[in-house]
Amino acid sequence: MSSTRTPASRPAKWNASQLPDLSGRTALVTGANSGIGRVAAAALARAGAHVVLAVRDPERGRSAAAAMGGSTEVRRLDLADLASVRAFAKEWQERPLDLLINNAGVMMLPRQETRDGFEMQFGTNHLGHFALTNLLLPYVTDRVVTVSSGAHRWGGAKNRIRFEDLHWTSGYTPQAAYAQSKLANLLFTLELQRRLAEAGSGVRALAAHPGWSATNLQSHAANPVARVFMQLGNRFIAQPDTSGALPTLYAATQDLPGAGYVGPDGPGELRGAPTLVGRSPAASDPAAARRLWDVSEELTGVAFPLAVDAVN
Repeated sequence: MSSTRTPASRPAKWNASQLPDLSGRTALVTGANSGIGRVAAAALARAGAHVVLAVRDPERGRSAAAAMGGSTEVRRLDLADLASVRAFAKEWQERPLDLLINNAGVMMLPRQETRDGFEMQFGTNHLGHFALTNLLLPYVTDRVVTVSSGAHRWGGAKNRIRFEDLHWTSGYTPQAAYAQSKLANLLFTLELQRRLAEAGSGVRALAAHPGWSATNLQSHAANPVARVFMQLGNRFIAQPDTSGALPTLYAATQDLPGAGYVGPDGPGELRGAPTLVGRSPAASDPAAARRLWDVSEELTGVAFPLAVDAVN
């Protein structure tokens, strides 16, 4: 009598249906009215979290929230204006915040400046979130997730933080400035985790990237050729925004090490299921991370709020 061996089934890859029950938890998602931010916010709300959509345009935010269901609220936040960031944090009124998801961003714009005179991509993607995180950190109970990008590798070894000219007053290119801002997101996460650990805090800092996801983020590229390339990529290469949001959701809810970086598991990390991924040597440099932190404190006037003695 012969027997037939059934091949072992492969474990299912992680998806949003595997989110834990988030009832009683509060999540704040910046840029939650479109793209992967909107998808992530909706998934968190479905899982039971109370989700705060922090958006520049409250009308669009309310429209997005109405389609999500669950428990949501909309608050105005312009990350390109430090006064708006401070006002948002002041109005938080010491509410516990389980998950802070720094998702909002701009990509490959013609050179512009924020209200405070920062190069727009660095000012919005990094400095705005830097200020917001530190102002809200006393209320965060679980983790901070910052959305970076595979673009942090653009330029290879030449991609670094231009400390001598952070705001690209000369030699500006939209692609290089975007890459710097995404590198800054990872260095911020690295140094934030170091400071949290030093302070004895149980809060974790993590980063995620969506791979190549079809959203409207790429539609604002300064170069028309780049816009066409992005449109073609969105159509033929990119994964849908529902898949692009998975690394953010995985980083926000799974038991992962501090400073971990989550991205898709497919070739080139362009698409696939979420998993821990590597980062470039420049994004792993603790000295650059500390220097960037110090400069960011000077530029924003916002400092790390936790003292070692206060939490030990």
